[in-house]
Amino acid sequence: MKSHTPSRPARRPLALAAMLALAAAFAAPVLAAGEEVVMYKDPNCGCCGKWAEHMRAAGFSVKEIKSADMGAVKREAGVPQALGSCHTAKVGGYFVEGHVPAADVKRLLAEKPRVAGISAPGMPQGSPGMEGPYPADRYDVVSVTADGKTRVFASH
Repeated sequence: MKSHTPSRPARRPLALAAMLALAAAFAAPVLAAGEEVVMYKDPNCGCCGKWAEHMRAAGFSVKEIKSADMGAVKREAGVPQALGSCHTAKVGGYFVEGHVPAADVKRLLAEKPRVAGISAPGMPQGSPGMEGPYPADRYDVVSVTADGKTRVFASH
């Protein structure tokens, strides 16, 4: 009995399918980074625009919206008052409050935890958008559940 080995033209669809599957697996983090970030900021804040540039450099598309009522934006997004910062962003169904590093946002989108969002409370020196000649603060990015429970998501 003779074994049958597929001819080269017959193997091409299989090889193409395997290459496409591999490419899709490696593209997933890139696609997550390509999600649009909608950032609400006070019209007079300069560091917010620097955070938006940090996010763009990491592959995100960022839409900046000026708002004179950031309190209302934060309440609507579900940001607890104690975890507030200067700007509030929305991406992938989550809020991202303040100067959260892009790597943390990518991780949030990849892992999809059951949280309302993440926050870098306050305005930590040395965080994305808050760089300068002064020493960087050590700070935590915290995740927040819909009922307000927090947990450290990342430490910097």
